[in-house]
Amino acid sequence: MISINNLSIQFGGESLFDHISFIINDKDRIGLVGKNGAGKSTLLKIIKGLQRADEGDVILPDGYSVGYLPQEMDTHGTGSVIEEAMNAFTEVVELEVKIAGYENQISERTDYESESYHKLIRRHSEAIERYHLIGGQAVHVNIEKVLTGLGFEREEFDRKLSTFSSGWQMRVEIAKILLQRHDVILLDEPTNHLDIDSIQWLEDFLENFKGAVVLVSHDRAFLDNVTKRSIEISQGKLYDYKANYSEYVLMREERMESQLATHNNQQRQIRQIERFVERFRSKATKAKQVQSRIKLLEKIDLVEVDMVDESGIRFRFPPAPHSGKIILEGKNLNKDYPQKRVLNNLAFSVIKNDRIAFVGKNGEGKTTLSKVITGQVDYTGELKFGHNVVIGYYAQNQSDYLDPDKTVFQTIDDIAVGDIRPRIKGILGGFLFSGDDIEKKVKVLSGGEKSRLSLAKLLLTPANLLILDEPTNHLDMHSKDVLKSALLQYNGTLVIVSHDRDFLQGLTNRVFEFRHGSIKEYLGDIYDFLEQRRLRTLNELEANQKKMAAQSAEDPVSQNKINWEKRRESEKEVRKVKSQITKCETEIEKLEAELKVKEGMLGTPEKYQKQIQDGTLYKAYEDLKVILTREMKRWEELNYELEVMEG
Repeated sequence: MISINNLSIQFGGESLFDHISFIINDKDRIGLVGKNGAGKSTLLKIIKGLQRADEGDVILPDGYSVGYLPQEMDTHGTGSVIEEAMNAFTEVVELEVKIAGYENQISERTDYESESYHKLIRRHSEAIERYHLIGGQAVHVNIEKVLTGLGFEREEFDRKLSTFSSGWQMRVEIAKILLQRHDVILLDEPTNHLDIDSIQWLEDFLENFKGAVVLVSHDRAFLDNVTKRSIEISQGKLYDYKANYSEYVLMREERMESQLATHNNQQRQIRQIERFVERFRSKATKAKQVQSRIKLLEKIDLVEVDMVDESGIRFRFPPAPHSGKIILEGKNLNKDYPQKRVLNNLAFSVIKNDRIAFVGKNGEGKTTLSKVITGQVDYTGELKFGHNVVIGYYAQNQSDYLDPDKTVFQTIDDIAVGDIRPRIKGILGGFLFSGDDIEKKVKVLSGGEKSRLSLAKLLLTPANLLILDEPTNHLDMHSKDVLKSALLQYNGTLVIVSHDRDFLQGLTNRVFEFRHGSIKEYLGDIYDFLEQRRLRTLNELEANQKKMAAQSAEDPVSQNKINWEKRRESEKEVRKVKSQITKCETEIEKLEAELKVKEGMLGTPEKYQKQIQDGTLYKAYEDLKVILTREMKRWEELNYELEVMEG
């Protein structure tokens, strides 16, 4: 349990937190919610101990372990994926080195009666006990499970991490945090680095995680599936709801309505009392009642209405210019990079008013095809555009397309033409840039501000084909809702790359799934796609079972033989491990019996004085203990292996 007590912190003279307090219980699933800039990331840093508050404190139990994933971080891994993941188990690696070192020292020592020798034996035993306590024998199994869950192929485990994109490198950082068995994990926008498959895997992992989880996310579906408690930070105050995000939104509206009704009733009561006092203040016959009313006013505990920050972006896309029925067609389209072919012989078409979602694992070609369509990368094959197609493009790394040395106003002013020029300040105001904000240099803007500025640029040139690559990554919930509303009203053709299921829901009518260089098309929106894919997987499984059954029917002898061979091989491996376990147990019994004999000899020194004096008895006794410890470790490893095989 973590206790956060009376935290206060100020930035630029404004209060970010004003004496906020709450408790993180051992198995909590908490979503921190609020507008960008409300202080969610700052609160995570304070809990982790990376930043200090002006007032208040964070109290953690002794030995409490806290894992933390920042929104962005520099990754400098020089090893392979598997080697970097092993860094999550530094304690296991250190213990293995320690245990080997202790055993070497024990084998070389002869001062069996000395205090230092007995300390060495104790340290050796404690290290082995700790090794098994933290699951040292299951390290590689757990690493493989988490890495594959986060989207890595097994053949990629030995690739240098530096050869992967920053998004994939962040996945290794997520894996390390999940593997380390923390008491609580703090995750700041973890889904920014994941595709839909990996997000769904992470949801399942966090559901079964034994510790507490506190996360910041603008992915509504992810929050709903993971969290059971929502803590809202708004204008320095904290509001705690025992509900997931969608339930919290409804509960907040009900609270605000109830609070406002109570406030209005109280204000009516106060006005009535004040009118009575004002009317009869000068009448002596009413003096007693007037004083009574005045005292009543003084005792009233005023109901305050919590102010909700309603500021948010507001805009609509300009009408799309007229275009032909066919927007674009691709035939035999290929794109090669030095390491692999990303797009392989694609054939597809986009029709006027299509609304297409690009989905699939990161690195499968979604962004590459977007850049091919917008003319940013070369390709082989054929790509034909229809009549009068005008493209509007929002890049995933949109900040790279902005000049860092220009101001917000200059960024828009440079491309605004005609009757739009007088409306520049109004457009920027719609994206929350007003006053001195429009004179800020792009290089000092936050990720969210750069995203809003890039969206503002899209409005300046009317387009009939919008291609948006991860447009929601730095937008808060309200801004995402405004963008979705604007896209629903947009009358052109839309291609959108996104892993945000809630944002995509109802927005598209076709889904292109990118997988192994090819595209598979599904009709409907994102949840239609997920359901169709689930059914496809079930159908494939059923088809395989039917095929195997048919093969068995056609050639029962041959199929039975294959099945028998597989079963025999499996049973052979199980028998082999069981035999090794039995040998281990026999050896352990033998060693324990020999140890008992040696203990008896040490208990009667008058009979074995010579062996005790020359140290041979002590050495034999300690050697037996070391060998017994090794056999016990081997026995545990074999039993774990047997559990895996039989499981």
